[in-house]
Amino acid sequence: MSEPHETPYPHLLAPLQIGRHTLRNRVIMGSMHTRLEQTSDALERRVAFYAERARGGVGLIVTAGYSPNAEGRFGENEQLLDRTEQLIEHQPVTAVVHEHGAKILLQILHAGRYAEHDMLVAPSAIPSPINKRTPRCMDEDDIERTIDDFARTAELAIEGGYDGVELMGSEGYLLTQFCALRSNQRSDRWGGSFENRCRFALEVTRRVRERIGPDFLLAYRISALDLVEGGLAGDEIDALARGVESAGADLISTGIGWHESPVPTIAYHVPRGAWRLATARLKSAVRIPVVASNRINTPGLADEIIARGEADLVSLARPLLADPQFVAKAANGRAREINTCIACNQACLDYIFTGRSASCLVNPRAGNRV
Repeated sequence: MSEPHETPYPHLLAPLQIGRHTLRNRVIMGSMHTRLEQTSDALERRVAFYAERARGGVGLIVTAGYSPNAEGRFGENEQLLDRTEQLIEHQPVTAVVHEHGAKILLQILHAGRYAEHDMLVAPSAIPSPINKRTPRCMDEDDIERTIDDFARTAELAIEGGYDGVELMGSEGYLLTQFCALRSNQRSDRWGGSFENRCRFALEVTRRVRERIGPDFLLAYRISALDLVEGGLAGDEIDALARGVESAGADLISTGIGWHESPVPTIAYHVPRGAWRLATARLKSAVRIPVVASNRINTPGLADEIIARGEADLVSLARPLLADPQFVAKAANGRAREINTCIACNQACLDYIFTGRSASCLVNPRAGNRV
């Protein structure tokens, strides 16, 4: 799809009311793992990273995922938010994002059976094919404590200046693991029937809404397609989304697949906008705004998806690594100057998988001090 030299992108750049907040446009900087939190100058780098993208015009930023407890971390040294004293690492980030006119959500992510440490837990003691460790099956006390941990982290996020939180219920993490027969073979009230398997995700959503109150944004990220055997069917995903909406979510953000899915979802050979029909299906199932994601890397395509009613917003992660001025250039008739993400994954995902902080092949400044 070619980009005209000057296009207003009226749908993409229109403001949107979500809950009690107004976003200045429909562009979300989606959550991505950067490992900036693991660098020696983590706070300075994170402030600079998020400030540059807020200054570039995005409407809403979603942080990398923070675990609500020790079991939910990706690794032993990965980030979590469970204590007030940790907020000193967050308040400068939220302040600078607000200074540049954007909103920001903290993503709460429990890795479940994807965690690479010996404390990992899951709905059932079934290992993931991409992790050699076998998780411990959560008992009733674990479940109730973890639900409260989600709510506590959400409460801390509000204290830290965030405009709300996003619950990571996509890509095969703990919330997803409870919902799917692939990873949940329980026979108690947290397993078995579809309604029982969804109980954990819905209770987390309800408890978080109760804890943060009505004035803050609550987003729920859901896989519009699971793309794994034993995952949820489309009608089940739609039913889960309606349940999340009823439990208090203001926004449904979509992901695609599980990390263990054999189907590529974001690589360069996946056609741009390939998953838009799945997002459109999900949008028709709920009344709250829905976010499209994955392989959307030009303002023209993003505007078209919104114009056709397939989504209300678009989430750009790697495209904003490639060019933090994506929105500003689109708004100023400079779309042809956007440094376009080529979906190579070489300095973002490949770096993360090898223990390095993320950068970008077409924008080596990303994530670095220069």
